[in-house]
Amino acid sequence: MDKVERLIAIIMILLKKELVSAKEFSRLFNVSKRTILRDMETLSLANIPIYAVQGVKGGYGIMEEYKVDKRLLTSADLQNILTALGGLEQIFLTEEVARTIKKIEAMVGQLALNRSIHLSFYAWEGRSELLETLKTCQESILKQRLISFAYTDKDGAVTQRMVEAYALHFSESSWYLRGFCLDRQAYRSFKLSRIDRIVLGARGFQPRDDWSEQGYEACYLPQFVTIKAWIAPSIRDQIIERYGRSKLEAHGSELLLATMEIPHNRQGFQFLASFGTQLKVIEPQTYVEEFRQYLAQMLEQYS
Repeated sequence: MDKVERLIAIIMILLKKELVSAKEFSRLFNVSKRTILRDMETLSLANIPIYAVQGVKGGYGIMEEYKVDKRLLTSADLQNILTALGGLEQIFLTEEVARTIKKIEAMVGQLALNRSIHLSFYAWEGRSELLETLKTCQESILKQRLISFAYTDKDGAVTQRMVEAYALHFSESSWYLRGFCLDRQAYRSFKLSRIDRIVLGARGFQPRDDWSEQGYEACYLPQFVTIKAWIAPSIRDQIIERYGRSKLEAHGSELLLATMEIPHNRQGFQFLASFGTQLKVIEPQTYVEEFRQYLAQMLEQYS
């Protein structure tokens, strides 16, 4: 048994037993007591709450509040956790996620993990600027304290808000805060990039009884419209990634017919316009006309 397996086994044994002596561990794993002592130091450095009890009936134990899940994590489980956390670290940008990754790596050893899946996101500068807003929102949710901020809506109007913060939501490429706005006396969603001068207040709040009934995920989803468009083979992979192969019909070697659900707003127009001459919307006709007007307004900017 290598060190990684032994460390995991030690944790699992301590999760099931009150106290285990160094002598018992030494005999079980056929290693010296000094090796067991070093193992305990390694686990402590990884913030696993190990404690020692001196005396004849003493030994090592793990804090009771840590004994939540007694299922053994395999190496594959740990790799999956680190892969997920690695992706979360890039969009969440908080020290807590980085510390969690370091804890797991310290416990099992970086070299023991075969990272076969890697996630990459654009290193947008703006995401780091949102970090303080994100932290304040998190603190407000955890401590149940009101936050106040200036909020700029999509038309540029600025209002001052005081909010009971309940949840953070990451959708597409943006962070949103969901909470109860005291100024509007209603549940509202706030895009973090539109929040400015955020302050965590001293005044607390009690979560509202109907908060659990809020279907808040739907609040971030716009109305959709189903369209059909001719697309060039050069953007076939992008359409497949978003909509799947079943949404494509081949029409000769040069054209494909794509059926897509598009947000019925400016973001939908922007998405379609990003493909340039590689895409042409053909129906429904009402949407074609709306898209044409959007493109005409773009051209006016350069006339």
